[in-house]
Amino acid sequence: MGKAKLGLFLFLMALCGLLLLNWREIGQRYYPLKYREIIFRHAQANGIDPLLVAAIIKTESNFHPEAVSPRGAIGLMQLLPSTAQDMARLRDEPFDPRKLYDPETNIALGTSYLAVLFQEFHDPVLVLAAYNGGRGNVERWLKSATWSGKELDLDQIPFPETRQFVRKTLWNYRVYRFLYREESSRTTAAHRGQSSG
Repeated sequence: MGKAKLGLFLFLMALCGLLLLNWREIGQRYYPLKYREIIFRHAQANGIDPLLVAAIIKTESNFHPEAVSPRGAIGLMQLLPSTAQDMARLRDEPFDPRKLYDPETNIALGTSYLAVLFQEFHDPVLVLAAYNGGRGNVERWLKSATWSGKELDLDQIPFPETRQFVRKTLWNYRVYRFLYREESSRTTAAHRGQSSG
C-alpha cells in the first residue's frame, strides 16, 4: 500500500510539473489566436491593441467566420451590414455584405469601426459598450448618469447583453494579454520598425 501511494504521489507531482511547464500552450488551446497576421496588421494600422481585437473576436464569434447573430451581425467581429457599409465608405472601398464572411474584410472593417469608437470614447470599457450596445446608447447612459462608464459599475449598463459582452470581452482581453504578451510586444515593435523605415 505504501508503494502505491508513493507511486500515485509521484505521478501527481509529475503531472503538476508538466502542467506548469505547458500552462501557456494549454491556455492557447482554449484561447487561440487564429487569423493572427490579419488581426495584427489591421489592428496596428488603426492604432488598436491586436489582443483587444482577438478578445472581441473570441467573444463575438469564437473565431468562426461564418457566424451570424439573430440580429444579422456577420462574421468574426459580428458586424452589422449597415455599420460595415459605413466603414467601407470611410475607407473609400466598395462594399459587398457577402464579403463580411471573409476574415480579411471583416477584420479590416471591424478594426476601422473600433478606431472610430476610440476617437469618440477613448476608453476600452466605453468602446466595448458602444461596440455592442451602440454609440448613441452609451452617450445617453453617460449623459443621464445611468452608467458612470467605469468597469466597476458595469451592473449599471441597462442592456443585459451589452453588460455581459463587456464583462466577457474584458476577461478575454486579460487572458489574451497574459498568454500572448511577449508575442504582441515583439510584433508591435517589428511593426513600428517597418512603419518608420
